[in-house]
Amino acid sequence: MTILKGLAPIASADARVLVLGSMPGAASLKAGQYYAHGQNRFWPYMGVLVGAEPSLPYALRLQRLQSAGIAVWDVIANCRRDGSLDSAIRDETVNDFGAFLAEHTDVSTVLFNGAKAETTFVRRVLPELAHAGLRRQRLPSTSPANASQTDASKLSAWRTALLEGGARLARD
Repeated sequence: MTILKGLAPIASADARVLVLGSMPGAASLKAGQYYAHGQNRFWPYMGVLVGAEPSLPYALRLQRLQSAGIAVWDVIANCRRDGSLDSAIRDETVNDFGAFLAEHTDVSTVLFNGAKAETTFVRRVLPELAHAGLRRQRLPSTSPANASQTDASKLSAWRTALLEGGARLARD
């Protein structure tokens, strides 16, 4: 299995909501960009919600997320995995959330982009985390592998969770 290293967090100093994936897929790692797979729904959703349309340059999309108070990172810092499926992840090391949250003191909500991110965070991060009071919620994965819900229902769940977390959404 190949050893993979994740991406650096994207966050402004005043981030309120932290969106966590598990580990970037092959397309994202190759591009050095979060959610780079063309069929992933993250950027289309963020286009609707904060004006970070997939057609915009990546740097501008990140700026729009940060302006909305949204940070993006992954639970896993590095792991072994062949391919892009979460089920293939082995020997993972988690990111340093204690340091991240000490730097980003306004983060009060953690949103998980899928089940693997949530289960790994709860199992490997939460027991060691001194930061109390984080609101946590699993959202439907934006991965193309998740076809169990309609696009409209997934977008609605993301909108509600971001608003409840204090993100500044664009007007619909």
